[in-house]
Amino acid sequence: MPPWTPDPDRFPRFPLFDEPSPLTRLPRFGAALGGRAEIWIKREDLLPLAFGGNKIRSLEYLIGAALAEKADCLVTTGRRWSNHARLTAAAGARAGLEVHLVLSGPPTVPPNPGVALDTLLGATIHQAATADRAERTALLERVVADLRTAGRRPSVIATGGGSVTGAIGQVVAGLELLADGATRSVTFDDVVVPSATGGTQAGLLVGVRTGGSAMTVHGVAVAPADELRTAVTGLVVGLGGVPGLATVPGADIAIDGGQLGDGYGVPSEAADEATRLLARTEGILVDPIYTAKALAGLIALVRSGRLDGRRVIFWHAGGTPGLFEPLASPG
Repeated sequence: MPPWTPDPDRFPRFPLFDEPSPLTRLPRFGAALGGRAEIWIKREDLLPLAFGGNKIRSLEYLIGAALAEKADCLVTTGRRWSNHARLTAAAGARAGLEVHLVLSGPPTVPPNPGVALDTLLGATIHQAATADRAERTALLERVVADLRTAGRRPSVIATGGGSVTGAIGQVVAGLELLADGATRSVTFDDVVVPSATGGTQAGLLVGVRTGGSAMTVHGVAVAPADELRTAVTGLVVGLGGVPGLATVPGADIAIDGGQLGDGYGVPSEAADEATRLLARTEGILVDPIYTAKALAGLIALVRSGRLDGRRVIFWHAGGTPGLFEPLASPG
């Protein structure tokens, strides 16, 4: 039995997958980095909906909450290429809930791949004219108000699923990781994860601490690090108030702000190098927005010597469609 399971009355779950995501070793990738660390990968990108991704875990509990509240539609926000938006559209389709996505602009002709996938999955798209966050927030407020005026019951999901309820799914992922290791009779020293809205990093950290592990969870910031630290800290504190979950000190929150480059959604030379290295040693693809920058952070940690002799997991959070996005600007 796991050391903790979510209370179904407080955190009802709408199941979106059954099996743990694969966990495998990366021997050729590790050898290419000098064999200094034993590197594994958790394949959240292989979870079963709409090209996969770790946000599926959060959506199990966010949709569970929406159904418990008798919501009849879901509303969330993100950038044009948002994994969370795409997976909300897919999960909403599975749950029979209408999905409204409020996305940053500018719109493109033809629609960029992210928006095209969202539309294919049946979501209603509300796209801002620009990438300005305040404009997107104002558009979200109008969409929600219009739905309520029309007699609808929307459940509004935070960007990236970044709430305590959403992070519960990532706590479960942290506990799953410890079970993965126990099955293989191995323990892990470090996890490296892309971190944008903080829910995955916070949930994994609380999950592994609840399971009794002292492993370091390195959040590689793919958004401004100061905003990210605030978000992760708030979620860790919120999760610590849930009965049965560990209280985690702020000193345990490890954020690497060195891979952001020119900003969120803007490729970097280090991320491009990391993408090629993983593809050409292991045949695994990562996207340039989230996972490539986290992979670059892992490579930098290995080359610095900080992970020498350690067993490390790279948390592949998904986002493969981002490979096909035009990313000439941070929009």
